Amino acid sequence: MNKPLMLGLVGALSLTAAATAQEYTASEKAHEIAQKNLIIDTHIDVPYRLNKAWEDVTRATANGDFDYPRAKQGGLNVPFMSIYIPAQLEQTPGASYQLAHQLIDSMEAIAWRAPDKFAMAYSVDQVMQQQERGVISIALGMENGSPIEGDLKNLHEFYNRGIRYITLAHSQSNHISDSSYDIRRQWNGLSPFGKELVKEMNNVGVMVDISHVSDEAFWQAVELSKTPVIASHSSLRAYTPGFERNMSDEMIKGLAKNGGVIMINFGSSFVTQQANRYGDIVRKQIAAINEQYGEGSEEAEKRIAEVRAKNPFPFATLEEVLDHIDHVKNLVGIDFIGIGSDYDGVGDSLPVGLKDVSTYPNLVQGLLDRGYSEEEIEKILYKNFVRVWREVETYAANH
Repeated sequence: MNKPLMLGLVGALSLTAAATAQEYTASEKAHEIAQKNLIIDTHIDVPYRLNKAWEDVTRATANGDFDYPRAKQGGLNVPFMSIYIPAQLEQTPGASYQLAHQLIDSMEAIAWRAPDKFAMAYSVDQVMQQQERGVISIALGMENGSPIEGDLKNLHEFYNRGIRYITLAHSQSNHISDSSYDIRRQWNGLSPFGKELVKEMNNVGVMVDISHVSDEAFWQAVELSKTPVIASHSSLRAYTPGFERNMSDEMIKGLAKNGGVIMINFGSSFVTQQANRYGDIVRKQIAAINEQYGEGSEEAEKRIAEVRAKNPFPFATLEEVLDHIDHVKNLVGIDFIGIGSDYDGVGDSLPVGLKDVSTYPNLVQGLLDRGYSEEEIEKILYKNFVRVWREVETYAANH
């Protein structure tokens, strides 16, 4: 999930999915590849979306990037539903823990209400069995480790509820790790408890997710972890200079050496420098207008509307997402790339051609057009991530 500010700005500058999705047409072969193979997307923000505005995603929905019909159309088999916990909740003891359990409950409710469509998934083997049955596997990742609340017993409890990866921090430093978004570096990486937590996550069988953490925390996690780590929804700093939330080339090399996988984030602000800087530019213009004319005044609102009309959000394109994939492949090889779209987590900022979960065949088509073999595409769609998940399962089984 991206910064709340970007969500607000982008939401005000809507470009309809219907208008943009038409610009890409996937071939029969691309659809066939998407349908016959597992597609694992490690970051979809359905739980928090429904917590804010409930819709029945077992049927077609008017809003959002995910529902059952679109997932089936796109070939999505395993959405890792993000148990997203806002950073500020850590200030209230028990609040993160409470929300995490409620969001997990909401995903279990979907699986129980529509057992012909969805099932919870707690292991690779279960995912494979459920693919054979034709149901979509709901897997769980926790975005922000604040619900652990400094107690390793809570890690075990959340594992038992289905959490299979934990993003150590989110938009602010927490009791586990520094955040890439937070200028405070209270731990210079991981906290003492955070280091203990990484080791216990290995032992329990929970993947260590280094999206959102500071560079120092990334390097410490990679050094400490006895199993490969993942970046569940990150893209490349090579295309967004200065955006620490994305990964540098050196970090990607470190991740590959560790055996981990970077799951490419589709959000435009993660993909292009222009989109990444858009929020800051428009926010400054709006702040200046509010200061001159008074926030909330009729004149201010009129001028803000004009600014937004003249500065439409610079959506990235499918091709630019593919550039990120190419870059990782050229840097470290095909074995370290996956998909972590951030659907339902980045508002209306998704690239042209990748507007919702029905559009994975467009990604497949783009890879085919760039000369990727079917075997390479399968690695990106699921095999690379399955390798990591199995390694984490195996290590935990032996410890």
